[in-house]
Amino acid sequence: MITLDTAIDILRARLTALGAETVPLSSGAGRTLAEGVSARRTQPPFHASAMDGYAVRASDLLRGETRLTLSGESAAGHASEQPLRAGETMRISTGAPVPAGADQVVIQENTRCEGSDIWLTDESKPGKNIRMAGTDFDAGTELLRAGDRITPAALSLAASSGATEFSVTRRPRVAILSTGDELVEPGDATRPDQIINSLAPAIAAMVNAWGGVPSYLGIARDDPADVRDKLGQLGSADLLVTIGGASVGDHDHLRAVFGEMGGQLAFEKIAVKPGKPTWFGQLDDTHTLGLPGNPVSAMVMARLCLKTALTCLLGGRDTPLFRPARLGVDLPANGARETFVRARLDAASGRVAPLSNQDSSAASALVASNCLIRRPANAPAAGCGDRTQILMLDHP
Repeated sequence: MITLDTAIDILRARLTALGAETVPLSSGAGRTLAEGVSARRTQPPFHASAMDGYAVRASDLLRGETRLTLSGESAAGHASEQPLRAGETMRISTGAPVPAGADQVVIQENTRCEGSDIWLTDESKPGKNIRMAGTDFDAGTELLRAGDRITPAALSLAASSGATEFSVTRRPRVAILSTGDELVEPGDATRPDQIINSLAPAIAAMVNAWGGVPSYLGIARDDPADVRDKLGQLGSADLLVTIGGASVGDHDHLRAVFGEMGGQLAFEKIAVKPGKPTWFGQLDDTHTLGLPGNPVSAMVMARLCLKTALTCLLGGRDTPLFRPARLGVDLPANGARETFVRARLDAASGRVAPLSNQDSSAASALVASNCLIRRPANAPAAGCGDRTQILMLDHP
């Protein structure tokens, strides 16, 4: 067995970004940039008013009230071409260009009108209530980097800079294969000795949420011929995710058939709990990640390994998997395998505590948790208030 850190390093070393494709701005959300985005224009492109009020020359403002003559208006989308002269003021709306000659905006609440005379009460402060040209960014500034995921905010930023399309990494094609005679598809009748195949739709949802395109190959029965037939249906998949079938039992044929078909293993077990049977290799041109058949084990290892694999294939940047937190309860010493404990982080206190149900088949406990406590192998007992590491669960 290898450590989790070693397994993650192997994934990152062997999986590289797929090719790039160009998509329109409207289709960019959620994609990963293959190339950075630089501004084509300055934002804002002109000195703009940050408030509704009156544009003035700061040098015209006196202590107390100042009377200036109204000379026109500058509205958003309708700039005044008339410069502002000494002794004059101009009505201005939020976002409107500041007229030439003006260098301050007095807010509406600090003014009163008497015909064409405008009385203003404000200190003289050049630049007040004005967004200067380029406050956000200048033309040529790199706004987004290769490897960034395009969030709605990033999409808005790119659009404001003049971008109309993105160069993004192609979404990985991920084939999903379940294994086992005990499995029945959701909606089908079950015998007393069968269970519903709950993991395939869950893994597909994860793949989709993390940037891939899932395709389901079905259930490979506990028969080498059926396993071989299903593995022969990979097509152009970039990644195969198998669920179950990798144990040492008499009816688990997946790994044996994988090897007979020329598959090469990079690792075959990880010293973690839950999730020890997780494995990784390659079958022809398809990377293959084997997840345990136990629902909780599979979901935990998908968060750790599948998400890492997809990030690599998308060309995303490596980010720390774990963050620090403080324990809200005492924890006993850990065993020989690194352990991930289903837990909840309390946002108010910043303390984390395990759930009472840690059975590896209890999917309900995984839904109830929002993080996993990372307990290193052979870790000593830890006390309430001690620092620990957690993995946040960003459930799709």
